[in-house]
Amino acid sequence: MGLKRIIKKGLGLGEMGFTKGGGNINWFPGHMAAATRAIKHRLKISDLVIEVRDSRIPLSSAHPGLQPQLSAKRRVIALNKKDLANPNILNVKWVRHFDSCKQDYIAINAHSRSSVQKLLELVELKLKEVISREPTLLVMVVGVPNVGKSALINSIHQIALSRFPVQEKTKRATVGPLPGVTQDIAGFKIAHRPSIYVLDTPGVLVPSIPDIETGLKLALSGSIKDSVVGEERIAQYLLAVLNTRGTPLHWRHLNNRTEVSQSETENKHEYNLKDLRPKRRKPPNASDVTYIEDLVTGVQRALHVSLSEFDGNVEDENDLESLIEQQFEVLQRALKIPHKASEARLMVSKKFLTLFRTGKLGPFILDDVPDANSGF
Repeated sequence: MGLKRIIKKGLGLGEMGFTKGGGNINWFPGHMAAATRAIKHRLKISDLVIEVRDSRIPLSSAHPGLQPQLSAKRRVIALNKKDLANPNILNVKWVRHFDSCKQDYIAINAHSRSSVQKLLELVELKLKEVISREPTLLVMVVGVPNVGKSALINSIHQIALSRFPVQEKTKRATVGPLPGVTQDIAGFKIAHRPSIYVLDTPGVLVPSIPDIETGLKLALSGSIKDSVVGEERIAQYLLAVLNTRGTPLHWRHLNNRTEVSQSETENKHEYNLKDLRPKRRKPPNASDVTYIEDLVTGVQRALHVSLSEFDGNVEDENDLESLIEQQFEVLQRALKIPHKASEARLMVSKKFLTLFRTGKLGPFILDDVPDANSGF
């Protein structure tokens, strides 16, 4: 039994309110519906579209409702957060897939100037055929929440300022830690002769997600607010993915590492994992980094031991559920969460998800490469 069937049948992951009538959760705010209409209107006048997706979920982070309009436009798919994705799979299997679909794409890190410059070079190449006859060109940036659109816009803006003398005051895109922070559509002039404007847009999702696993992947990557699905449920899904793939078995070398003594870490237990997130005012100091590394090693070691000693079948939903319950207990110890904490499972889930989302557990790609000609 594959992971998809396990998710549909068990682990308490089935009923999430992703589908219409599936729950009382209001996860599609009114501004998203209005934004979707505005985006479709602006798509008609755009000369090129940069569709930003998450490299960890190249298909699940696509907006299905916009694909007919996007596929009819000049489009470049920017696979952002490439530093968090498995490079071997991304640069071989997914490259082959997009090439077979004859779709322009580029893997980027929106915070890297050189990476974004390569994206702009590709965009300019795609616009060459219309630059000669159009005095003003519009480039639209679209994508679901939290794939890094605003970070990309800001990087493009900084590059444009260095390339072209822009007289008027310009405004940076708003970047926030929660999905859907950018709620207005704004234009940024990035070039003269011809004038090129980049349109930033809010992250939008469809009103319902009929496929449970797609919803879980979006939640795990941060495109759906944790409160909609629940951190424990998302952590369960992450553990199910790791176990069915046998990922912890590749962490066996960590068992040979010397255990960190209590005296080395006793003064660092108050370090907040949230400080791992980008754009913090004070970056972690050396002792904090060491503590995080030891914490990650402890987590990986705990999951390796629990899976390697497991005598059940991870393809069986009951066995997998039992394993995951055991792993919550070992993660609680590895993450140094007090045993009697009333919200221990929630604290375990939050810290575990933070380690995954910041790439501390290693690079991953959650989507499987589809069969040829099955869309992108």
